[in-house]
Amino acid sequence: MTDTQNNFDLDDVEAVSAQSVEPPRFAHDLEAIYDIPVTVSAVLGRANMQVSQLLRLGRGAVVELDRKVGDSIDILVNNRLIARGEVVMVDENRLGVTMTEIIKYGKVKN
Repeated sequence: MTDTQNNFDLDDVEAVSAQSVEPPRFAHDLEAIYDIPVTVSAVLGRANMQVSQLLRLGRGAVVELDRKVGDSIDILVNNRLIARGEVVMVDENRLGVTMTEIIKYGKVKN
């Protein structure tokens, strides 16, 4: 069969497909979620130990972490890794984190 026998052509199909695409969402569509609180954590490193080792820790004890000085740290939002970064001094008494890498995840399929 040809396009003329079906009484349509490919240009018509493409035009309908373009019209059926959902318009992009704009920033104002997201305003409802802007005030939802989230927990942001900057993880310097992790350590595994037995309870007996944990109970022996006292003031001044050093817990060795799985990272080295200068390694990137993990930045989590609600316990989900979203970025990596470096520790920086904000002022004399405060630390901050500079994001150096944003973690991209694939879209979740239903």
